[in-house]
Amino acid sequence: METSARVSANLRKTKGNRRARPVVAILILFGGTIALFLAIGLSISFGAADISLKTVWSAVFHFNPDLTAHQIIRDIRMPRVLGAAMVGACFAVSGAIMQGMTRNPLADSGLLGLNAGATFMLAVCFAFFPGLSYMYLILFSFIGAGLGAGLVYGTGSLAKGGLTPMRLVLAGAAVSALLAALSEGVALYFQIGQDLAFWYAGGVSGTRWLNLQIMSPWIVLAMIGAILLSRSITLLSLGDEVALGLGQRTKAIKFCGIIIVLILAGSAVSVVGAVGFVGLIVPHVTRFLVGHDYRWIIPCSIILGSLLVVLADLCARMVNPPFETPIGALIALLGVPFFLYIARKGGKAI
Repeated sequence: METSARVSANLRKTKGNRRARPVVAILILFGGTIALFLAIGLSISFGAADISLKTVWSAVFHFNPDLTAHQIIRDIRMPRVLGAAMVGACFAVSGAIMQGMTRNPLADSGLLGLNAGATFMLAVCFAFFPGLSYMYLILFSFIGAGLGAGLVYGTGSLAKGGLTPMRLVLAGAAVSALLAALSEGVALYFQIGQDLAFWYAGGVSGTRWLNLQIMSPWIVLAMIGAILLSRSITLLSLGDEVALGLGQRTKAIKFCGIIIVLILAGSAVSVVGAVGFVGLIVPHVTRFLVGHDYRWIIPCSIILGSLLVVLADLCARMVNPPFETPIGALIALLGVPFFLYIARKGGKAI
């Protein structure tokens, strides 16, 4: 009787959130998409050589290979900005899925070892398999993300009393520190520090069309999978008991969710490096705005995550021109206080 009452109460709460927020979610999807396109246009126009928005429009829709400005836009700035948008969506959706499945408000690919694991495997690639194609780098990133996640969940589960949200975060911090130390050791021994410096700092300046062509199919499939799983993740966020009581195959859903998270986190790290906190900040803000229905959280997280990283990349070029500030450092300026606030409030700050 007690379990049934708890299930009913949780369902009433969730249904209330769903009824109250679809209008806000639709506004975010439309307004956020417009803001994202404006941010992409500004980001393409700003750089070492400032280019007008009119020229950006002309280069996109009436490309002239004889014009230097058009070549800069098409070959350098467009893949960079589109890569930033894709990376932001990947980190945000992976964080939302992790928070929903684990019911851990502090879950994030950077905090739970996925980013550190992917970076470690990249260090192994540079040390032992130099010259690998980008396709193989992505595959190794997936493997590394899985390694990091496995170590975190395995370590956290060894403690007496099982895996709690706080133990998960502590295990994530320990495993991330271990993998980062191993990556640095490999970099020093094999003298590949310069190759790894980009992934440590985090940035999209090296993104090219080839990177996007290889990672796009993985990301699109993972995003479609996330949207298809969104209703089941909503039920999982109420607890395994509730989900099982409503006929959900929780183990299958969690397995599929983990695969999607590994694909998204691995793809993002292979492009931008070990950037953290996007998957922590965006899902919390999105839940605050649209409620607890993941059918709205995941699409809105795609837009807001993309917008955050595109704006961070734009700011990275404006802080100290003509030099670039790592976007990982800029996002951390927001993410660290946010993380401490969420931890202090027990995950109920937003």
